[in-house]
Amino acid sequence: MGTRRAQRRRETERADPLDPAQEDRVRAVLALGGVPHADLPDGVQQVRLKLLERAADGREAPRDVSAWAAVVASNLAMDWHRARRRQERLGERLAVLWRETTDEDGAESRALSMAVAQGLGELPDAQRQVVVLRFYADLPVRAIAAELGIPEGTVKSRLHTAVRLLRARLHEGEVV
Repeated sequence: MGTRRAQRRRETERADPLDPAQEDRVRAVLALGGVPHADLPDGVQQVRLKLLERAADGREAPRDVSAWAAVVASNLAMDWHRARRRQERLGERLAVLWRETTDEDGAESRALSMAVAQGLGELPDAQRQVVVLRFYADLPVRAIAAELGIPEGTVKSRLHTAVRLLRARLHEGEVV
């Protein structure tokens, strides 16, 4: 029994493209890049996945995997900051739009705006993101798909599901 377990552990170690020292280096680069501690395991997994994708595509492994992984981790940290800034800008734009709506249209519009904002807050992140990009940032489906790196069909599906959930929420609360 112990022999099988040891054999499985060796197979797993061989299948893992990052050794423990390389993984520690990736974690350090991500942390120094400002990625929160809670997101470090995801970053390590992304580096590991990129290395596996490279092998699956038939490309040879980098000469210095540790250096390559550190560069990829650095790029991931930069992407994390860009995404965070993009979310902050969208939040600022939503706040401005909300203030404009409440100033002009009165109490009825404020109630609707508050219900929509609450409904948006209850949506899963992926759905909320496409709703905000489509209806508040006024981006077309194609641009959203390109920005998020997902297929247009996925954007449409997420929009459909999110709008259906928001509509149900607004009817539930007798807002509309």
